[in-house]
Amino acid sequence: MNKIKNLTLVDDDDVFVLLTKIAIKKTNLVDQIMVFSNGLDALIFLKEMKNNEDALPEIIFLDLSMPIMDGWQFLEEFSKLHPKLAKKVTIYICSSSISPRDILRAKTINEVSDYIIKPITKDKLKDIIHRLN
Repeated sequence: MNKIKNLTLVDDDDVFVLLTKIAIKKTNLVDQIMVFSNGLDALIFLKEMKNNEDALPEIIFLDLSMPIMDGWQFLEEFSKLHPKLAKKVTIYICSSSISPRDILRAKTINEVSDYIIKPITKDKLKDIIHRLN
């Protein structure tokens, strides 16, 4: 299985970020993990790196509930930015929300590949990375 270079977590939950980083590292399939605690910081990074293919993540795990800019607001802005990025960035919503309304709303957004209910297991990570390759 091929490794991916960059994976980004956009989540303000320190415990989730720590546990997910540990699970990601155990897969040995990701070279670098970037973390942003809100959508705005992640969006600013993507805008700054939009022409830098090496710096852009292959995968973003995006939480919905965050301060400053939540996941839905991030997705609105990302949909405008997405065509301008130097490479394809795959987004998975990763949320503790089991609301059918959130899940249905996520499925209407073209840039969202899937909706994952937390936590993310090592096996789920391997499956996601395998599908990307």
